[in-house]
Amino acid sequence: MGDKDKLKTGVWPTVKPFINGGASGMLATCVIQPIDMIKVRIQLGQGSAGQVARTMIKEEGFGSLYKGLSAGLLRQATYTTARLGSFRILTNKAIAANDGKPLPLYQKALCGLTAGAIGASVGSPADLALIRMQADATLPLAQRRHYKNAFHALGRIVADEGVLSLWKGAGPTVVRAMALNMGMLASYDQSVEFFKDSLGCGEATTVLGASTVSGFFAAACSLPFDYVKTQIQKMQPDAEGKYPYTGSFDCAVKTLKAGGPLKFYTGFPVYCVRIAPHVMMTWIFLNQIQKLEAKAGL
Repeated sequence: MGDKDKLKTGVWPTVKPFINGGASGMLATCVIQPIDMIKVRIQLGQGSAGQVARTMIKEEGFGSLYKGLSAGLLRQATYTTARLGSFRILTNKAIAANDGKPLPLYQKALCGLTAGAIGASVGSPADLALIRMQADATLPLAQRRHYKNAFHALGRIVADEGVLSLWKGAGPTVVRAMALNMGMLASYDQSVEFFKDSLGCGEATTVLGASTVSGFFAAACSLPFDYVKTQIQKMQPDAEGKYPYTGSFDCAVKTLKAGGPLKFYTGFPVYCVRIAPHVMMTWIFLNQIQKLEAKAGL
């Protein structure tokens, strides 16, 4: 049996979706990181997208747009590896149980919800480090943590706050990931079937069209949860040691009372610009990786 045949029958078919998912997510993050940085600053109340970008470049330099990139890449290496890999494993199992027939939308949505929960649980520490690094420059000098990179941030968090603090805000992170991945993953597979089978589109059009639909639903489903998650992860205790929110539900209730439902959509245009292209590029990079593997016989 040749080396390529061994790859097809060994452990490779199991680990392949995870490796491909992580690689595609990391490549997409390298492109999207500046927009993500601006989005976080907007949610922290520093102004519009243009104002935030100008202020950051003027006061902190162009490199500030890539602050937290190491944490972003670590997050993709954990979160996206787990969610895309587990989603493909789950859907393949479900298709096999369905005698090879395409899955109905609700089953794809359930697979997306499950994959999102798995990915967020694995990636929550890196996500916390990313938020802390991006928000650090907005804090008073006395409260800044001055993290050097993602691993330094994780080490400091463990040393100062304990191991379990790495999952601080994990509840809203998991819920947000479940909503995002239900919209992203289920809509992509469903759209691929629609563009390819119903409209008869070619590969490039199918991938681009399905990626666009996937990006829209990912953004529409997840922004309120992302807003609450960011508020929980960046909160600081007051002079008496009390935090402004006791948890995600308390944050959601107080936000609703203070600003109404639209408050959850603070930074919505930038969030859409950030989320949708990242989702689109993740799928496009994944498609290209799969094509390269097919040419190599993997």
